[in-house]
Amino acid sequence: MTVKIVTDSTSYLPQELVETYDIDIVSLGVVFEDSSYSERNISNSFFYSKLAESHEIPTSSQPAITEFADIFSKNAREGHQTVAILISSKMSGTFNTAVMAKSMVLEKQPEAVIKVIDSGSNSMQLGFAALAAAKAAKAGKSISRVIECAKENIARSRFIFVPHNLDYLKKGGRIGLASALIGNIMKIKPILTVSEGIVKVMKKVRTKKRAVKALIDTLMTDIKNYGLGDVIVHHIECEKEASELARIIGAELNQQVNTAAIGPVVGTHVGPGAIGLVYYTTDKLT
Repeated sequence: MTVKIVTDSTSYLPQELVETYDIDIVSLGVVFEDSSYSERNISNSFFYSKLAESHEIPTSSQPAITEFADIFSKNAREGHQTVAILISSKMSGTFNTAVMAKSMVLEKQPEAVIKVIDSGSNSMQLGFAALAAAKAAKAGKSISRVIECAKENIARSRFIFVPHNLDYLKKGGRIGLASALIGNIMKIKPILTVSEGIVKVMKKVRTKKRAVKALIDTLMTDIKNYGLGDVIVHHIECEKEASELARIIGAELNQQVNTAAIGPVVGTHVGPGAIGLVYYTTDKLT
């Protein structure tokens, strides 16, 4: 039996990799007061323009249980085992929905083999884990080894980013009004990371220039101590800045560094202008 990989839209995997490794993507959505959208059916520019015009922060919506059930059932009928690697269960109900879909499918197809994995993150930290699993699956590895590859990648990865300002973090309830006002006035830039399934402040610096330097310094320190598997530059509507950061890091490492845009569901609470890095090392991070 072959293993098929499923992940969700917050992985922001480049489409060419999705196609190369035959990864199924289940889409989350965003809900405004007057409209709702599947994340994969709208452009980032449309969403962030609408976000800027909105008086309220939109909410995110998890996939319908039938979306997972349909994929799980189809894979089972075709003789495939399924590994679903999904956004942190502390950030979204998507993981729990997939678990319920698994139960639904097993009632009618008890022979189905379905494993649902909580990545503890999102964006390309999730994406790299799904990609590691997909590469193992394509190489014909067993389902247990495919799962191990995903979990090993998660243990070796880091997601660090800096928002352009604190307004969207305030709107989303991530920080208080006073902290946002003081932070913006004093040009304080929190460097954020995903740890234990949630967003946390790793450190604070003054000015975005220093924050971006801190991103690079953190990456280079980790590479020195743990080696490098791969790295990608994430951004929200600041492609030029991201390309420059990728160029700088690429020159340091003497390799090509790609960029990837963060979409509506994750970007809602961070806002345009955010920039960051996702990377994984060759040895486990401590």
